[in-house]
Amino acid sequence: MSDSPARWDGPDLVLTLHAQPGARRTEVHGLHDGALKLRLAARAIEGAANAALVEFLSETFRVPKRQVTLESGETSRHKRVRVRAPDAALSLMILQSWGV
Repeated sequence: MSDSPARWDGPDLVLTLHAQPGARRTEVHGLHDGALKLRLAARAIEGAANAALVEFLSETFRVPKRQVTLESGETSRHKRVRVRAPDAALSLMILQSWGV
């Protein structure tokens, strides 16, 4: 499970992502090199894609945006994101639907 794109760190969920900005719509699109591939409708201009990423994960895991933090990869396609204290049962259902 160490090479899983999702891991629990106490009550927090840490996700390894491969972001693809400029897509038609924001969606998870399988796995890419051990990371969840996330297509983002926003462009990679002035932080718009990162803002869209935070908003998508916030809505998906039903937590306030302030509970979703970008830990690494601000200017990279490879990102690590922490979702602080999401509901575990809901999170597991979401991750399972994403194939994780």
